[in-house]
Amino acid sequence: MIHSTKNLEEKSIPVAITQAALKIAYKFADEQLTLEKKKQVYLNTLAVCAVNDYMEMMNIPTELKASNSWNKAMRYYADVADLKLSGLGHLECRPVRSDSICYIPPEVLDDRIGVVVVELDTEHQQATLVGFTKTIKAGELFFNELQTIENLLIYLDSLESNPKEVKLSYWLENIIDASWQLIEEILAPKTPQFAFRYKNGVTRGKLIDLGIHLSGQSLALVVTLTPKNPVEIQLKLQVYPSGEQAYLPNNLIVKVLDEKGVTVMEAGVISGSTHVTLEFDVQKGERFSVNLELEDTNITEKFVV
Repeated sequence: MIHSTKNLEEKSIPVAITQAALKIAYKFADEQLTLEKKKQVYLNTLAVCAVNDYMEMMNIPTELKASNSWNKAMRYYADVADLKLSGLGHLECRPVRSDSICYIPPEVLDDRIGVVVVELDTEHQQATLVGFTKTIKAGELFFNELQTIENLLIYLDSLESNPKEVKLSYWLENIIDASWQLIEEILAPKTPQFAFRYKNGVTRGKLIDLGIHLSGQSLALVVTLTPKNPVEIQLKLQVYPSGEQAYLPNNLIVKVLDEKGVTVMEAGVISGSTHVTLEFDVQKGERFSVNLELEDTNITEKFVV
């Protein structure tokens, strides 16, 4: 879609480049070996800091240190300029190379929720958030392909109400969102760790808040995937009580739904249950969701293999 560059200019957002951002950018740049790489990291860091500052002003939580751009090894080996937004995903923050073109390098992952183009005026210590696009593709990105930052906020709001799919095949490449943690980080030591040991498999867990029904406590959704062959993966879904809870809440229902929302597997909790387990095979590209239902509360996690 072609957009008016005049409209973008009128609705662009100026953000001051702070001394703190400059200090970090110089530090990250000094770690690099060539002048070209130093400049790349310097500008990328300023762009990420500018977007991060704007998100903080708009009360949109971020996890700056969990971003790839804050990973020393990633900065060294790749052209990274992402910002992790809590619960939403990674937003690419790209500095402008010319007045109307931004370059997206080929190593940018396709799991980005969007790209924000940032115009940097280092002489006057000002960054301008020009616009954004949801489409991620390597190569030249022209200003007339961008939407306004105002539309970015609307888009992020829609992502909050529509959970992003978890890409399970990425786990096998050790690309895992920070919200999916190691089991020992979310479960009490009393939980038998041998239950999660699988050869060639990957296991991660996520805390699920069911609100007032658990009086501030959470459940742990544990997902283990083990490749069976190049296209088929064995999945094991488990739900455990977290913290000091010994048992799952009565009447909890765990469902697996297919891409059309049809329930294909279901397990209910009876009194005294310490966990629930569901196992099935999936193929790469297949989509499904897991639904946790307790009284009038429903939490859904969406997955794609």
